[in-house]
This record gives sequence, C-alpha cells and structure tokens, in this order.
Amino acid sequence: MEIGFETDKLEKLCLVSKVATRKLGADSAKKLRTRLSDMDAAESVSELWAGNPHPLSGDRRGQFSLALTGGKRLVFKPQKEPPPVKEDGGIDWNRVDSVIVVFVGDYHE
Repeated sequence: MEIGFETDKLEKLCLVSKVATRKLGADSAKKLRTRLSDMDAAESVSELWAGNPHPLSGDRRGQFSLALTGGKRLVFKPQKEPPPVKEDGGIDWNRVDSVIVVFVGDYHE
C-alpha cells in the first residue's frame, strides 16, 4: 500500500526513529514502525490485522485507526478523493490501496 503524510512534521515523526521515540516514547515509536511496515506490505487497508484496525466515526468519519500503545493511535484516510465506496455509501476499505497519515497520538486527550 502506498503511504503519504498530511504534513512534513508527521512524515518526520513517522520516518525518523529518534523523533518518534522523543515524542511518543520507545514502545509507541517501535509499534509505529511496525504498523507502518504492515501497511507498506499490505495491498489494501482490509489486509491489516494487527493493532485493532477499524474505521472511525464522528468527527473522524472517513478515517481509519491502528493502535500503538496506551491510547496512542496511527490514523489515516484514503488518499484518493473521492474514496471508493460501498453500496451503503461507506468507504470500501477493500479497495483503498493508498493512504495519507493524518494523526499520530492520543486523539482522546
């Protein structure tokens, strides 16, 4: 799967180990690297199985979450606009093969 980043700051957080460790802690930084590796290896979002993968709702509708550690999450959305949709109007995550990382952290805070 193709992975992009909403901002340069997010890209640096995701790709520079020292930055991730300083911002997220060692455990979450390690999980972040693992989740990004899983995403890179997957053909589509529906192939992700680690990290309690699930679509979000409410103000994060249209986004997808993977758990890191504690309350921290890796959140992304489909890169293609408009995203592929199912008959019911929801995003067809089986057909999403490129994403944009939009948030890393605890969105419950």
